[in-house]
Amino acid sequence: MKKKKTKFFSDFKDFISKGNIIDLAVAVVIGGAFNKIVTSLVNDIIMPVISLIAGKVNVSDLKVEMVEATADSPAVTLNYGVFIQNVIDFLIVALTIFIILRAFVKLQNIRQLLVKNDKDKEAEEAGEEKTQENE
Repeated sequence: MKKKKTKFFSDFKDFISKGNIIDLAVAVVIGGAFNKIVTSLVNDIIMPVISLIAGKVNVSDLKVEMVEATADSPAVTLNYGVFIQNVIDFLIVALTIFIILRAFVKLQNIRQLLVKNDKDKEAEEAGEEKTQENE
């Protein structure tokens, strides 16, 4: 049993000491900050415009009362306005990640094309040098 624990902690130490964990930590911090920006964008800019279009109704207050409130308990409601707001949050985050990943893939493709062109050019130059030596 002790050997399993030692291996576990050894593996964990190896994982923690890799550079990728630092990248992951930075990504988590940046992601948290980005989430605040997106939430503010949705709550403070997009939803007020939607509310204005919807007839000055606060979208996050939209709900269906399933059970009326009594003296002993609050009403049971289905808060679909908050759900709509969260869906918009998600869509903005997903769109942003998609745009960033798409740009990254395009840059990788351009880089691979440039590397291939350099290799082709080097091979062509090497072939010309051999031809000139043989003449």
